[in-house]
Amino acid sequence: MWKSYLSTFLRNKKIGILGFGREGQSTYRLLRSLLPDARIIIFDKSVIPNNPLNIEQDSYCTIYTGPGYLQNINNCAVVVKSPGIPMKELKVIAFDGILTSQSDLFMKCFAGQIIAITGTKGKSTTSSLLSHTLKQAGKKVIFVGNIGIPPFDEIAKIQPDTLIVYEISSHQLECISASPHIAVLLNIFQEHLDHYDSYTDYQNAKFKIGQYQDKKDFFIYNADNDIIAKHISKEIPHGILLPFSEKTAFEKGCYIDKDSIHINYNGQSYIVSSTFERQLKGRHNLVNMAVVMLICKLLDINEADMFKAFACFKVLPHRLEWAGTYNGKIFYNDSIATIPEATIEAIKTFAEVDTLIAGGFDRNIDYDNFARFLSTSCVRNIVFTGDAGLRIYKLMENLNSGKKIYYNRHFDEAVKHAVLLTAENKICLLSPAAASYGTFNNFEERGKRFCDIISGTV
Repeated sequence: MWKSYLSTFLRNKKIGILGFGREGQSTYRLLRSLLPDARIIIFDKSVIPNNPLNIEQDSYCTIYTGPGYLQNINNCAVVVKSPGIPMKELKVIAFDGILTSQSDLFMKCFAGQIIAITGTKGKSTTSSLLSHTLKQAGKKVIFVGNIGIPPFDEIAKIQPDTLIVYEISSHQLECISASPHIAVLLNIFQEHLDHYDSYTDYQNAKFKIGQYQDKKDFFIYNADNDIIAKHISKEIPHGILLPFSEKTAFEKGCYIDKDSIHINYNGQSYIVSSTFERQLKGRHNLVNMAVVMLICKLLDINEADMFKAFACFKVLPHRLEWAGTYNGKIFYNDSIATIPEATIEAIKTFAEVDTLIAGGFDRNIDYDNFARFLSTSCVRNIVFTGDAGLRIYKLMENLNSGKKIYYNRHFDEAVKHAVLLTAENKICLLSPAAASYGTFNNFEERGKRFCDIISGTV
């Protein structure tokens, strides 16, 4: 079915692939296997490394790189955009063909089997936990998307009864014109402001996850998030609405109170104590687990299988990950925290954070509330780094909170300083509230560097 759809849609068209990283190469492999003689043009600002997929031997493929790489894009009837390419780059050259993406094409083929999860924070943990739980319950599952697996790479494994868990980012959502059967919107906060023309554009990309649903689909959303609640009050999705909340118990959906999780659906109420065995720390992760419970109820997953999966699910790297205890000092790596809200949740998770390391690449996020939170928090020492860290440091200075604050421009110096400041039997937490770019390629690289420094391997 999917082969027929893609072949029919793309046959006799000149196809552009915009961006030739992991997902762009995945798109090329699949399209070339389906359409051996199709004219394919690859556009990438960076020089493409030698011999990826032997494309230089493909006589039906043309490559444009470097400055002006988009000049010939209007020669294409269809362009498959990779998620890392900002839409604003296409606006400049006024592309007038069909713009699609791997996410869009995949969604059109398998929407009825897809559970897609998005949100500024929490989507990796929630989608990984859901995939793990469904597998524990004996379901056929594939896990794709922003976790690092392009969906086309797994497409041959899909059968009619396969459940597809799709961790999907705003970048992957912005070109879609089909929505998943179960859509989950965890939260929206300021993020990726360097990628979009405005914060509104980022929000609109997130909301596309449920834009094309019908009345048989499910839309699970965070009713406590002001941005989401405001949007839904103006534009109600077509799917069955299932809100989750820590403040309000809805007739349908999920309510998380202090001691228990309440799931209401189909006229039935299900209540579970929040003391069940789990390795995921923090209130925010309890909410993520409640969302997975709600999905499991929709899919009629056995409770015993669900709780067994929760008990053995391991924390993902760089997400409140215990990094070791050295010289009596306890270290946690939360490098994934690239926005203030994530760092606030990390601090709330632990009874005492003696030293916080924060800062990094500055994407013009509003840090006013974050600085006020830090000024009244339990954290004794705060070491800032990078341009974002400098901005937060100055905000803290103006608040005259009496907190012990420090600034080290370079990351390595900041970590070493934090190690010295931290008292024995206390926690030193890397939770930057800022992106890693400029110094590191990604948050994973930053987290690894932190672990290497505290362990004395560098």
